[in-house]
Amino acid sequence: MSAIAHRTPELTSKLPSVGTTIFTVMSSLAAQKKAVNLGQGYPDFPCDPALVDAVTRAMQDGYNQYPQMTGVAELRNAIAGKLRAWHGPHGGRDYDANGEITVTAGATQAILTAVLAVVRPGDEVIVLEPCYDSYVPNIELAGGIPVRVPLQPGSFRPDFDKIATAINPRTRAILINSPHNPSATIWSRTDMLRLQELLAPTDVLLISDEVYEHMVFDQQQHESMARFPDLAARAFIVSSFGKTYHVTGWKIGFVAAPASLMAEFRKVHQFNVFTVNTPMQYGLASYMADASQYRNLPAFYQRKRDLFRAGLARTRFRLLPSEGSYFQCVDISGLAVPERTLGEGEFCKWLTTEIGVAAIPLSAFYGDGFDQNVIRFCFAKKDETLGAALERLARL
Repeated sequence: MSAIAHRTPELTSKLPSVGTTIFTVMSSLAAQKKAVNLGQGYPDFPCDPALVDAVTRAMQDGYNQYPQMTGVAELRNAIAGKLRAWHGPHGGRDYDANGEITVTAGATQAILTAVLAVVRPGDEVIVLEPCYDSYVPNIELAGGIPVRVPLQPGSFRPDFDKIATAINPRTRAILINSPHNPSATIWSRTDMLRLQELLAPTDVLLISDEVYEHMVFDQQQHESMARFPDLAARAFIVSSFGKTYHVTGWKIGFVAAPASLMAEFRKVHQFNVFTVNTPMQYGLASYMADASQYRNLPAFYQRKRDLFRAGLARTRFRLLPSEGSYFQCVDISGLAVPERTLGEGEFCKWLTTEIGVAAIPLSAFYGDGFDQNVIRFCFAKKDETLGAALERLARL
C-alpha cells in the first residue's frame, strides 16, 4: 500500500507584510546575550499585593463563571466614577456605566474591536506615524485602507495641515495615541481644540488610545478625549488596567464611548472574546475604591524617568523629551563609535550584543522604516535594573 500524501491547502495571507515583530526579535536577542532588556514595554517589578489579594478573594468567593458580556456592573460603575472624577471637573463627558462602558481583554483587543465595528472595506483610516504596531494590521483585517500621516520629525507633534489634507469623504476614522508610544510626547489642550475644529464639519470617528493616561509628568495633565464634548461624542476611548496597575499579563482594559457607538462595539465584542476574566474584574472594582493607586502614578514614574535620564545624560546619547508614558527616546547620531554607520535596527542589535542593553529602533514604528537616528528605551523597571543598564551604557 502506497503512502498517502497529505497536502495542506495553500492560504493567501490576510496580512502578507506581517512577520516577526521587532519586540520579539529584540527580546529574544536580549535573552540570548543576557542583556538588560529595556526594549519591550512592561514592568519588571510586581503589582501591589493588595490587588492580588482582591482577585484571590473574588475567586474564593465564587466569582469564577461567565460575567456579563459588557463587564461586571461593579467594575463598570467604578470606571464611570473614575472618569467622572478625573475628567468631569474639566468639562468632561459623563459616561453611563450601563450603556457606554465595556470591559475588554486588554487595549489591543479593544482597538481591534472598535476598528472592526466601524470600518468597512474601502474605508480609509488615518494613523499618525510612528505608531503602535497593531493599528495598521487591525485596519487591514477590517478591509480598510490605512492612511499614514507622519508626526513632525524630531518633535513628534501632530501636523494638522497634513491631517487636514488626508481627510476626505472616504475617511472613516482617525487613530490618536496620547501619551504617545513610542515618542513619549503628549497632546496639549491646544492640539485637542485644533483637532475638534478640524473634525467638526465631518463624520470622522475617533479611536483614542489612552493606555498611558496616568503617566504624565512635570505637572502637566492628560488631555483625554473625554474632556472635549465634541470629540467625546465621536470617540472610542481606550484604556488599560494592565498599564495602570503593573499587570500587563492580565490583559484587561476598557472602552468608553457614546451609547450608539458602544452598541456597535458590543456587537463585535460579543463574538470576539464575549467576555473578560471574572475574578479580575471584581478584584479591580474593589481595588479602584482607593483612587490614590492611580493618582500617585505620575510621581512614581517621573522618579524613574528622572533617575534614568540623569544616567543617560552622562552618555553621548542626546535625550529627547519624555512628557508621558514610560518610554525615553534618544538620538544616537552623536555617538563616536564605528557602529554609528549602522541604521537604527542594526544599531539596536549591536547595542544588545556588544553593550548588553536592548532597545527598540523607532524605524520599526513606521511603515516605510523611516530612520531618523532615534531609539526607544523603557524605564518601567526596578531601580537596580535601570542602574545595571546605565552602568553598561556609560561605556558609550
